[in-house]
Amino acid sequence: MNYLLHLFIMISIYSILAMSINIITGYAGLLSLAHAAFYGIGAYTTTLMMIKLGINFFPALICGIIVTGLLSLAIGYPSLKLKGDYFVLTTIGFQIIIFSILYNWISLTRGPYGIPGIPRPSLLGHEVSSLPEYFVFSLIIALVVFIFVRLLANSPFSRALRAMRDDELAASAMGKDVFRLKICSIMVGSSLAAIAGALYATYVTYIDPTSFTLDESIFILTLLLVGGSGNLRGPIVGAIFMVLLPEALRFIGLPDTIAPNVRQIIYGLLLIILMRYRPQGLAGEYRFE
Repeated sequence: MNYLLHLFIMISIYSILAMSINIITGYAGLLSLAHAAFYGIGAYTTTLMMIKLGINFFPALICGIIVTGLLSLAIGYPSLKLKGDYFVLTTIGFQIIIFSILYNWISLTRGPYGIPGIPRPSLLGHEVSSLPEYFVFSLIIALVVFIFVRLLANSPFSRALRAMRDDELAASAMGKDVFRLKICSIMVGSSLAAIAGALYATYVTYIDPTSFTLDESIFILTLLLVGGSGNLRGPIVGAIFMVLLPEALRFIGLPDTIAPNVRQIIYGLLLIILMRYRPQGLAGEYRFE
């Protein structure tokens, strides 16, 4: 039972990450490989606020969202004149910079030693400590994020993002502020990723920079590519599929020495097949070209 609850908690966390990157990539059409950086900034900011200042989870989470949103401007402003491959390279550079800071600023982040003993969230004086309680807690947070993204998807802002994604020049000619749309999409998506980071940190009660690498950014983007983008159900499907797939492979009985490599091969083959025969993913609308 605890094993299933753990999987559901991880699905909740990765669903938030998939929904958040869907705003940037699925709706705005900006292919980002820096999402693990935002994920990590949210995790570290929330953790440091709770440990060093002794404040509760929810105020710490708000601080994490704000800090992550402001730092995302480092991606947003350069995107004014960058698109396509150049934008992707910018996000990779940002990802590497954030990882290097987390790894080397030992006096603040403890670098490779990590931060242990992260407090669990507390609500009205009650600490969310048991696995069933944290499952309910993470599910509620994921549902709140889903409702927010659904409202966003039905708003004029989302329609403007889609117009920019499909034809940036035409959107600009129609009076849409392309620069503002890019900035806003990145800030909103990165802020939601900070929520996932805070959930992850308080769930495992330990974080270190290796959880927020470029590989993790690629995996988060894979959630979207597999599940599909440009709608609400695609990211959820991708998160469920990609979290459960490696667990299903455990039943094959592969040796531990080769199991991780086999999983990577399967991920690669899956992406190749999807991009060839179903570029919109399993349940998405937007077709990557």
